[in-house]
Amino acid sequence: MQPPRQSGAPSARAGWTGMGKRGRPSALDVCRLLAVFLSLCPSESLQCKILKCNSEFWASTGQSGAEEEFCTALRAYNSCVRRTARTCRGDLAYHSAQHGIEDLMMQHNCSKEGPTSQPRSRTPQAPPPPPVPPPDSQERSDGPEVCHYERSLPRGAPPPNYTHCGFFGDPHLRTFTDQFQTCKVEGAWPLIHNKYLSVQVTNTPVVPGSMATATSKLTIIFKNFQECVDQKMYHAETDELPAAFADGSKNGGERHGANTLRIVEKVPGAHVEIQARYIGTTIVVRQVGRYLTFAVRMPEEVVHAAEEGDSQDLYLCLHGCPHNQRIHLNRTLQGPGGARGQGFSYHTAKAKCKERLPVEDLYFQSCVFDLLSSGDINFTMAAFYAFEDVKLLHSNSQRHHLFEEDPRSGARHEGPALALLLGALLCVLWGGL
Repeated sequence: MQPPRQSGAPSARAGWTGMGKRGRPSALDVCRLLAVFLSLCPSESLQCKILKCNSEFWASTGQSGAEEEFCTALRAYNSCVRRTARTCRGDLAYHSAQHGIEDLMMQHNCSKEGPTSQPRSRTPQAPPPPPVPPPDSQERSDGPEVCHYERSLPRGAPPPNYTHCGFFGDPHLRTFTDQFQTCKVEGAWPLIHNKYLSVQVTNTPVVPGSMATATSKLTIIFKNFQECVDQKMYHAETDELPAAFADGSKNGGERHGANTLRIVEKVPGAHVEIQARYIGTTIVVRQVGRYLTFAVRMPEEVVHAAEEGDSQDLYLCLHGCPHNQRIHLNRTLQGPGGARGQGFSYHTAKAKCKERLPVEDLYFQSCVFDLLSSGDINFTMAAFYAFEDVKLLHSNSQRHHLFEEDPRSGARHEGPALALLLGALLCVLWGGL
């Protein structure tokens, strides 16, 4: 039998994990996670009206009151959130609200059927000071078999197929299917969303007035899973790359398999690795210069574990950037006479990138593009570390390097050497005939 869910203490940036069974959550508790996301992506959240739903629910609940009244307000909140589904499907705050409502419904035995009267406005009471969070249970065992992805697979099942997604630079995206794209994508965008976790980035302009953007904020939500982990949120932004989750913990909480989710700081303030063994997933987050990079290794089964009713068509790691957000990297670099950007000519940018990336693949081209568009030498290292993460996380060593492809045939451009080789082969065949 699954042990009862225990909850960590709330913190100023904690999400739904602060709403345990020790009492009905306050309006402030309910609102905390959404408040964090609204601060990360205010334009998107306001557009999808999730703030309005949150405010109405907050106004209708206080520190005390009948359970029946609370359930009525919760059903009204749920109806409001559902009405925003069309405009909020790609918004991480929307999905977090959905899961939070489900948790509260179960905690308070609220029926989904019942009155959903409009919330009555109340003056919210001041919340009590948060209790001191308990220390991490770092010495706990790694937990049952279900908390280890490969061990939990059926006996005789084929080994899992691990896939990779990377997001770095100005920004450049390598999808789970090894498509490589350069995108505009200013503002908040979802990279991954499935039954187990959600990842969202916020991109800001590198140079005022330019289309060039880079990642300044990153948020990851690990959803609660059986007896393995509590829900945890990780948030990083420029000059703040923490080695802990938002509630201060470094593992999956109070459950038996909590140590199958943990954060390892590789380089203080510059390189963090998050290991989620219960879903066979490893995430690498770096700060290079002023901006963040993201890389993940994830089983294909987990990638496609969609929630009910979710077509997964909005998530960049799965389907790439929308066509109207894509930049054709090769066309941009092949301007007449060579391009010149912010302090670099095309030839000096190539020479600088060649120092770290000797193979002229798409990582090399992205490095050149970033130097020309931004003039920031740190983008050289961003491309270098992105490729290092590929070597660490990609399961197929033959696919580490990616090259420009012909969109009509999918064939790789091998350059003049291949043309000469084919010409010579034709001459030999013609002579033989």
